[in-house]
Amino acid sequence: MTSRILIADDDRDLAGLLADYLRHESYTVETVHDGASALERLASTNLPRPDLLILDVMMPGLDGLETLKELRGRHGLPVIMLSARGEPVDRVIGLELGADDYLAKPCLPRELLARVRARLRAPAPAINPEPIAVGGLHLDLLTRRARVDGRELELTGAEFALLQALASRRGQVVDKAVLTREGLGREIERFDRAVDVHISRLRRKLAEASPKAPGIDAVRGSGYQLIVVPPP
Repeated sequence: MTSRILIADDDRDLAGLLADYLRHESYTVETVHDGASALERLASTNLPRPDLLILDVMMPGLDGLETLKELRGRHGLPVIMLSARGEPVDRVIGLELGADDYLAKPCLPRELLARVRARLRAPAPAINPEPIAVGGLHLDLLTRRARVDGRELELTGAEFALLQALASRRGQVVDKAVLTREGLGREIERFDRAVDVHISRLRRKLAEASPKAPGIDAVRGSGYQLIVVPPP
C-alpha cells in the first residue's frame, strides 16, 4: 500500500518541490500551507488518514510548534519537522513537543526522503513475535503497544522503537549510535541530541504511568540502559 504524506509549509514553492520529489518515489502527497489547515486535514474522517506529517516550524498564524503541541494530544502519526531555525535549542524544543525527527532548511530532498523512509519503515517481519516484559513493562511487538501495569503508554513511533531497543537488552548499556540507528532509522550525527530528548520523554512517561515502571539510566560517554526498579 502506498504511504500518504502530508506536508505543511507556507513556502509553496518548496512544498511543491518536496511533494513532486516524494511522489516520484511513489508516495501519495498532499500539501497545506498553515497549521490550522494541517490540523483540519488530520481531523477529517472523509479522507484517508496521512501516515506521516512533514511540518514546517515558521508558518503564519498557528506555527509548527503550536501545531505539533495540538496534534500530539490527538494523533500519534510520525512527524518530521523542518525549520530555517536550525539551532540546537530549536531542534530540542521540537523533539520535546513530540516530533520524531528534525531537519534544518535548506535540506536536500534526498536526505528528507531517507528520514521519511526511516519513519515509515515497517518493523522486520516476524511470525508471532514474543512480547517483551521487563518488570511492570509489557511491549507487544505485533501491535507496537506498550503498557505498564496494564496502563497503556501513549508513545510516538520513535519512542516505542527506542524503548524496544532498550528492553530487548535489559540491563545492558546500549550505545547512542545503536539507539539512533534502531530508534530513529538513521546514523548518529555530530552534536546529535535527538536520542537524549526522546529518552527524557520516555523517562517521564514511564514514571508517570507507574512506580513499578523500569527506569532508564544514562551511562556517561556510553549510552543508556533499562533497569528494573526494585519493589519498596
